[in-house]
Amino acid sequence: MGGSMPAKRIVTGQPVKPETLKRAQQLRQDMTPAERKLWAQLCANRLGGWHFRRQQIISGFIVDFYCHRAALVVEVDGPIHQQQQAADAERDTVLRAHGLRVLRFTNEEVLRQLPAVLEKILAELSLPLLSEKGPGVGSGERPGDR
Repeated sequence: MGGSMPAKRIVTGQPVKPETLKRAQQLRQDMTPAERKLWAQLCANRLGGWHFRRQQIISGFIVDFYCHRAALVVEVDGPIHQQQQAADAERDTVLRAHGLRVLRFTNEEVLRQLPAVLEKILAELSLPLLSEKGPGVGSGERPGDR
C-alpha cells in the first residue's frame, strides 16, 4: 500500500449523472474483444500487482481502465476514434488537468501486440506521479493496491 495522493486525483464521491453510471455499467458488460483481452491481463492485480478499475467515471467521462495509485488512464480506441480525434484530445486535456496520465492504444495493438502494450503500461506505471505535493484526503486505494 502506498501513501496518500493529491485530492485532485480522487475519483470517489464525485457527482455522477444516473445515465452516465448506467452507461458505465453497460460498457462493463459489453466490452470489445480488445478491451476484454486487455482486462484479462489487468484485472485482479495481474499486471505487476497494480490495481485497475474498468469503465471508471472521471469528470463525467468513462475511461476504459484506470489505475488510481499511478494516476493512469488506459484507453483502447476502436475505429470510431479516427473520426473523433478532436473530442479525444479535449477529453485527454481534461483528464491531464486532474493530474492523470493517459495512454492510448488501438484495438489492433491490443489484439496483435499485447506483450508490447503491457510493457508500455508497466513502464508508465513505474514512472513517478506527475505531481506529488503532499497528502490528499484519503488515497482511494483498496487492499491489493500497490
